[in-house]
Amino acid sequence: MVYIRQQQLEKLNEYKYSGVDRSLVSRYILKPYWWSKVIELFPLGMAPNAITLSGFGFVIANIFTMLYYTPTLDQDCPRWVYASWSIGLFLYQTFDAIDGTQARRTGQSGPLGELFDHGVDALNTSLEVLLFSATMQFGQGWKTVLVLSASLLTFYVQTWDEYHTKTLTLGLVSGPVEGILTLCVVYAVTAWKGPGYWQQSVMRAFGVPKMGFLPDVAYEMDFGDFYMVYGGLLVVFNTVESAMNAMSARRKRNERARDALIGLLPFFAIWTVIASYLALQPNILHNHLVPFVFYVGLINAYSVGQMITAHLTKAQFPYQNVLALPLIYGVMDAIGPALQSRIGFGWPSALGDGVYQVAFMFTCLGFAVGVYGSFVVDVIVTICDFLDIWCLRIKHPQTTGTKGTSDKKGAKKEL
Repeated sequence: MVYIRQQQLEKLNEYKYSGVDRSLVSRYILKPYWWSKVIELFPLGMAPNAITLSGFGFVIANIFTMLYYTPTLDQDCPRWVYASWSIGLFLYQTFDAIDGTQARRTGQSGPLGELFDHGVDALNTSLEVLLFSATMQFGQGWKTVLVLSASLLTFYVQTWDEYHTKTLTLGLVSGPVEGILTLCVVYAVTAWKGPGYWQQSVMRAFGVPKMGFLPDVAYEMDFGDFYMVYGGLLVVFNTVESAMNAMSARRKRNERARDALIGLLPFFAIWTVIASYLALQPNILHNHLVPFVFYVGLINAYSVGQMITAHLTKAQFPYQNVLALPLIYGVMDAIGPALQSRIGFGWPSALGDGVYQVAFMFTCLGFAVGVYGSFVVDVIVTICDFLDIWCLRIKHPQTTGTKGTSDKKGAKKEL
């Protein structure tokens, strides 16, 4: 019992899921015509968390095909690979959506389900960045890093919003619904047209004539750059909206509203270190970015996991993230030679920029796997022991026969 203290466990009994889903696609298409039908295929003896984990397996399979066919994120894959990515991601979304319904059908709703769901979603976010970058053929470079930072910021902010408002809010356009469906369409179109389709100008692809007021850079913008601009605008909008929600919720509780914004500082501080490290180590950026993305994804998943745990136990907001500490050393080690070459004052690098630096990066990844893995195991075991439940199996069957659609996105599942 390292991450949840004894005095915090009683707060788990006060748990009550609160969620708002404003997505029109979810409410009027997916829930009534798809999710409500698929849930009938799952037996009542299957635990909701097992459904969530099974869905994540499709994403892992997609990553394996990516690593085999385009490990550098810039090579053409067989058309069936892109089709499998589209199908796999759609199935992941489906499984992720119906787990809440399964929890209600089996009477297993509870705090562990929300924690488990957020943890899987956090891991999927960084993995989908790799698949998207491979589809757009961004390669190992700053474009992939920018997409990663925007995606992780969106997920971090959504979780930070939930911590302060006590409600998971999905807007008219959200990552779990419209964001995933957009990626599914992108992968499907790639399977049909080929990856080269995205390298052309968006305007030319849709037959839009060149207008005098439109700058050349805007007219010649390809699909990949367009998605980045569009995604960047959505990130800004969602961040501002979440900030307003968080401050409004704190005002209603007579708490200092602006104190909520301090919770965003850890993300930007960590990303300052990440960007600095990559700028100082071009070998990692251009030749070993994929494992580095795995590492950064675990850093964010750890932050999000701590936030959700604090939300469930009504604990203080977690500002610390030990997984980012090794990168501070990496930056300090690399900045010495850079300073010496520019201002004549610095210190030699212990790691250099060759094989030792690569080994250091993989050591950081291993460190992250170990710490995050211990966090996951410790929190799950602690909650399971306290609530007398199992994680991936139903210990105390309580079939209610309730049918419907997921609330996610409704009441979350427990087991």
